[in-house]
Amino acid sequence: MGMGAADSVPGVSGGTIAFVTGIYEELIETIRRFGPSAIGALREHGLKGLLVHLNLGFLIPLLAGVAASVLSLAHLVSYLLEHQAMLLNAFFFGLVVASAIVVARRLDRWRLVFLIPLALGALLAHFLPALLPSGSGALMLFVAGAIAISAMLLPGVSGSFLLLTMGMYHTVIDAIKAFDIVTMAQFALGCLLGLFTFSRVLSWLFRHHYSNTLYLLIGFILGSLPVLWPWRSLESYTMSPDGEVVPLKYQLLSPEAYTAVTGEPAHLWMALALALIGFVVVVAVGERSGATSSRVSTDSQSMP
Repeated sequence: MGMGAADSVPGVSGGTIAFVTGIYEELIETIRRFGPSAIGALREHGLKGLLVHLNLGFLIPLLAGVAASVLSLAHLVSYLLEHQAMLLNAFFFGLVVASAIVVARRLDRWRLVFLIPLALGALLAHFLPALLPSGSGALMLFVAGAIAISAMLLPGVSGSFLLLTMGMYHTVIDAIKAFDIVTMAQFALGCLLGLFTFSRVLSWLFRHHYSNTLYLLIGFILGSLPVLWPWRSLESYTMSPDGEVVPLKYQLLSPEAYTAVTGEPAHLWMALALALIGFVVVVAVGERSGATSSRVSTDSQSMP
């Protein structure tokens, strides 16, 4: 449910929540299993072996929670984003800061060379929206699906925001509302390609470059923090192909400057309290899950 709610907030990714709760690597490994290997599992071990191979005991409750959130909690988050964006950002700012700390504590060593993937992840998270293509048509819809679903697997990268940047957000939302099967199928095919391809890339990176990959993902988390700073004003923007405002640069302000520039109250103590609540919640969850899920569990690795 946390993953579903987080994906509705620009700058926050469901991958961040998966990271903190200790299920991220198992999620990546489970997605990777949806492929040719599933056919072999079915032939060798039958339907029961296939269910174990696909790790459905993990995946079904997870997807049920995401779906429940989209139908309930995510709507509340969307409302707060429209009417109390500053306070909501403060909560998620504290949550994301704690996320980076919790994940970093799972590493058992530190080397100066780890600064490279850390900086690379932060820079990619910051500049990624400006690097994406934009346009319309079936091919662009397919490409947007592949990019957006891949981004949702990365902590700190909002797939919905990238869709907005590419001018595909309202196309996808309108297709879902109108139950436009053709448009949804084109987008879904792109999602499937991105999901199966990128999950394999991440799985390979975790198996062969575990520490560097973790620092890269921590960089992605840190790179999302400017988007969540509560006291900011929009400095520059562009218009997406479907007419939406896409922020390009924010001016980060102090609470006092925020009030002077915008004329809006800073709500300093309430924002700090919400940031602290977000921080404490993540640390508590991280402490609970970190001991058992810092890597894919031995049981999940031994599945057929």
